[in-house]
Amino acid sequence: MATIPGTPAVKSNRIGLQVIDYRGSKSTLCAGCGHNAISERIIDAFYEMGIEPEQVAKLSGIGCSSKTPAYFMARAHSFNAVHGRMPAIATGAAVANHKMLHIGVSGDGDTASIGMGQFAHLMRRNLPMIYIIEDNGVYGLTKGQFSATADMGSKLKTGTVNELPAIDTCALAIELGATFVARSFSGDKKQLAALLKAAIAHNGTVLLDVISPCVTFNDHEGSTKSYKFMKDHEEPLHDINFVPVFEEIDVEYEEGSGVDISLHDGSKMHLTKLEEEYNPTDRIAALTRLAQARAKDEVLTGLFYVNPEQPSFVDMLNLVDRPLGTLPENVTRPGKSVLDGIMEEYR
Repeated sequence: MATIPGTPAVKSNRIGLQVIDYRGSKSTLCAGCGHNAISERIIDAFYEMGIEPEQVAKLSGIGCSSKTPAYFMARAHSFNAVHGRMPAIATGAAVANHKMLHIGVSGDGDTASIGMGQFAHLMRRNLPMIYIIEDNGVYGLTKGQFSATADMGSKLKTGTVNELPAIDTCALAIELGATFVARSFSGDKKQLAALLKAAIAHNGTVLLDVISPCVTFNDHEGSTKSYKFMKDHEEPLHDINFVPVFEEIDVEYEEGSGVDISLHDGSKMHLTKLEEEYNPTDRIAALTRLAQARAKDEVLTGLFYVNPEQPSFVDMLNLVDRPLGTLPENVTRPGKSVLDGIMEEYR
């Protein structure tokens, strides 16, 4: 097709795809919903990292957040599970085909209430996947009741005050065994984009809790998950730069002011310290700093903990290189003689 003189060339990524190849359906969420901003950052991250959409599996449960996989990477594989059960589906999918990149999108209700049991076991297994919580502190599909991540003392639009303590999914994920744990804000484009790109390069469970204001039920005075509250109370741990392995490493920072972390594929994260003593590879320090933030009513954001050395669940299973889901039946299903031999051993 001939190019019209004077028109700008369409940009492509390192595998020759355009941004449009990573888009999905038009959003049906409320205008201004933080979830839409997260979808845009996911599109940007996968485009910039040059991931083939057909090599991605998108998984979700139930809730406003679980609709969002429809809004990015229409060419990827997708499975919408029942309420709170996405981790079980993700585990089966990742074991059946460990060559694909798995990304799960959940909500604070889908994760921290009905799905808490499954969430806990996913974190402890260190399954290689990105688990995003689009966290708005309310049940958006059922008219805005408090969720389990709503802060004690926060108010609904009706004036009702939450009297229960919040579940901190990041602290819980670190305690349970996740190897990449971070929190961001849907309105912080730079930080969220860097964390998502680093998450793609990580081989293990990524828990990314993203504060995502609900403009319909939880964006008012008295909410601790509103745009205004986040802008007034966000406390970033560090400034994050991410350099993928396929790009020249050239990060500007003052000598001695930061720390470099190498991920599994050779990519680099450079964290410019905003807090002098913080080390994201120290598990105990991460839990301590999160507890300190809660005590001061801060919304701490950034990379809290990372451990690139821990083997993933797939590594521990010692699977064959070829995805299990593609193996023929005569390989995956033992014949009668094999089963007879096993039974004979127990006589």
